[in-house]
Amino acid sequence: MTEDQNINLVFAIGALVLVASALFSRRIGFGEIMRNILAWVAIFAIFIVGFSYQQEIKAVWSRVSGEMAGAHDQIVEGETLRIRQSADGHFWVDGKVNAVPVRFLIDSGATTTAMSLRTAQNAGVDISESPFPVVLTTANGTVQAKRGTIGSLQIGPMLVEELPVVVAAEFGDSNVIGMNFLSRLRSWRVEGGEMVLEPGDSGGSK
Repeated sequence: MTEDQNINLVFAIGALVLVASALFSRRIGFGEIMRNILAWVAIFAIFIVGFSYQQEIKAVWSRVSGEMAGAHDQIVEGETLRIRQSADGHFWVDGKVNAVPVRFLIDSGATTTAMSLRTAQNAGVDISESPFPVVLTTANGTVQAKRGTIGSLQIGPMLVEELPVVVAAEFGDSNVIGMNFLSRLRSWRVEGGEMVLEPGDSGGSK
């Protein structure tokens, strides 16, 4: 725990002790006292867990709300796609991999587009059977991934074919669009809380 979390834990324990003292000072039965104490313990436990994992909770909520919002986060204007920034500060987009719906995080810091093994298999991505994996360094440590090829990836009005991808079970449910997709567009930029994607001359690139 961080120092702030330790302080809040001490505060919560102190408050719990005060509540317990107040209950014992009243002339009520032991069984009722225990029920009240357990109720307050549950309340404080929820408070402590919520405070300790507030960033993770925000990230999960952003993902869930993004899934529920779906296309409302992305607007097609002619051949241009505008993607609103999510509450977590990232840009999420609904795409189609070989005509199968897949939700992606757009990450300009990622060199190559990446997909979870389960999603890639469901979308029929051609995954290499080479025994030599690609070693990637991620925020969660080193990951051994396989190379693959997406036959077609459609994001809004943009269609990219034969796109290299890395695939690993360790990615969990995360699917990331990297620079090897963005570099095939005519332009991409962030302005006013939106990411703006503009396709190449043929709506994408092969």
